[in-house]
Amino acid sequence: MNSLLLIYTGGTIGMMEEPTTGSLIPFDFKQLQDNVPELKRFNYHIDVVSFDDPIDSSDVNLSHWQKIADIITVNYEHYDGFVVLHGTDTMAYSASAISFMLENLSKPVIFTGSQLPIGKLRTDGKENLITSIEIAAAQDADGPIVQEVCIYFESQLFRGNRTHKYNTENFDAFESANFPALAEVGIHIFYNHDQLLRPNGTFTIRKNFDTRVTYLKMFPGITPAVVNGILSIPGLKGVVLETFGSGNTTTDKWFTDALENAIKSGIIILNVSQCNQGFVAQGRYETSSALNRIGVIGGADITSEAAIIKMMYLFGQELSPAEVKHYLGLSIRGELSENYES
Repeated sequence: MNSLLLIYTGGTIGMMEEPTTGSLIPFDFKQLQDNVPELKRFNYHIDVVSFDDPIDSSDVNLSHWQKIADIITVNYEHYDGFVVLHGTDTMAYSASAISFMLENLSKPVIFTGSQLPIGKLRTDGKENLITSIEIAAAQDADGPIVQEVCIYFESQLFRGNRTHKYNTENFDAFESANFPALAEVGIHIFYNHDQLLRPNGTFTIRKNFDTRVTYLKMFPGITPAVVNGILSIPGLKGVVLETFGSGNTTTDKWFTDALENAIKSGIIILNVSQCNQGFVAQGRYETSSALNRIGVIGGADITSEAAIIKMMYLFGQELSPAEVKHYLGLSIRGELSENYES
């Protein structure tokens, strides 16, 4: 009998309406079980651990990621797979964070949630939860079919650090624009075996993150005051620069000078595209060639969510600046494609 652990952090899937205000607030997991009696029909051993104070995912921070990683690590040898119930707003960030924390993972960690609370008649939470459990328990002759951190939502299984929440109204809330789905779910579950990660070493937890990072998003009319204000944040170590198209920025000299001065002061800048699909190709156009010259790192097809999390992770590993720059350009958890134009 397969043994699974459900980790309930909060989120819409486990919420109810507050009677006086109508706002959605977290409730306890026992109520969730009462609303999904189908859980008792699985021929699996399923245990549940819940955050003492379930959170809205908008409140998630490093301590919550560390707590999820700790729960998985402590129970790693006792269960065949893990399902994490989490709010959708920051699920892509959390799945990315856990993917970096859990090195050489050899068991499935499936994040899921819902757009409607589990108590609603039309909820998508039941199917998401039930299928996530089935995927987490799926094995073949070589062990677990999935051996990485994933997000399951609305009939598709995605690599967790390749996802982006793009829809607040429909049930298909997530997309993986630059990487194929790891499984398609209909009457049967079809796994994309060629794309599934496999460990190449011993399972290790790495919880040290450094949060002294930020975003700098390009927009027409951006001013020196905005750029310099961000780049002069005390203690800042890294910036994810969200650029236009395939990595383009303004060619104004003040902007290039500001980035160059920041890089000379030790700040590492990673270039990612504001477009959900496609990749950064610094130097393809004149508007990005200067970035190559001053030392901005091209982020290939990594998502903004995975990029900021990867920076936190690398800065937390006591690496030299040269090593951080090196690993930002490499895929270490399947988070980017390496066969792209740089």
